Amino acid sequence: MRDLIGIDGMQHVSYRGFDGHSHVIHDIMQTVQHWRTRHQRYALAGEVCPHCARHIFPPRDVCPYCHHSAGPVHEMKGSGEIYSFTQLHHPPAGFEDQAPYTVALVQLDEGPMLTAQLTDVEWEEVKIGMRVEMVTRKLREDGDQGQVLYGYKFRPAWP
Repeated sequence: MRDLIGIDGMQHVSYRGFDGHSHVIHDIMQTVQHWRTRHQRYALAGEVCPHCARHIFPPRDVCPYCHHSAGPVHEMKGSGEIYSFTQLHHPPAGFEDQAPYTVALVQLDEGPMLTAQLTDVEWEEVKIGMRVEMVTRKLREDGDQGQVLYGYKFRPAWP
């Protein structure tokens, strides 16, 4: 790396290499964000409010129910049911190669609701109230270097 020549909206850092060409270091802030939230994405790590005993996901400094300090860390069981769902035909950047895919609002057994991609199930088989379980899967590849990002998805819970 020779000369740092710019930061673009805190998303990309560019530099001029020894070859004289400008290069971009892919999404540094996004990589840091993925590292910071890895426990949430791999283990569904949330919190239990010590004041009202409600489960919180994702973790927050303040409980959204009673407005006291949140904590301690609690690993959710990773099971729940589909509250609502839709199929994405025009996905956001980075997910185009997966379209169409199904996204669901999942109500965890502990109470929190989260949005997640469904896997191992066909669109026609998805039903509101369907029992699901969390699995760790590839979410996407990030940047030109192809960093693989993993996280949670949900699949049908087999009895």
